[in-house]
Amino acid sequence: MKKHIQIRNYLLPIFLCFSSASFGADELEIDGLLLDRSISRFGHQFYYEFSNYWRDLPSTAGFNIEIRETVIPKAGTKLSLIMNNQLVYATYLGRRLAPLDERVEQAVYTVIDAMARSNMATSSPDMAVNGW
Repeated sequence: MKKHIQIRNYLLPIFLCFSSASFGADELEIDGLLLDRSISRFGHQFYYEFSNYWRDLPSTAGFNIEIRETVIPKAGTKLSLIMNNQLVYATYLGRRLAPLDERVEQAVYTVIDAMARSNMATSSPDMAVNGW
């Protein structure tokens, strides 16, 4: 009898954990994720400025952006924006700091365009991939 009561004591918390997780899942909504994989000071600054724009964009649910930085020896770094595992934008940063405002704005406009193209491709299944 004691074993049966002990098993109930373990099963009840486990059941409550799973049942509360399923109720909370309906309320949880995660918009698009922005991942920072930069390694240099310039990459972190690019991410910071891009993230300010990203927060203001509407309808980012379902879009995951990764900012990846690759070191190029003796030349600087390469920043890549990857949206849903597809390269959307790439730029090269030298070893010296140059103004990033234009590059960040260009990256934001490129991402907005890629998001619109992705929404168009999923919303109109009759159209061919090339648009004809």
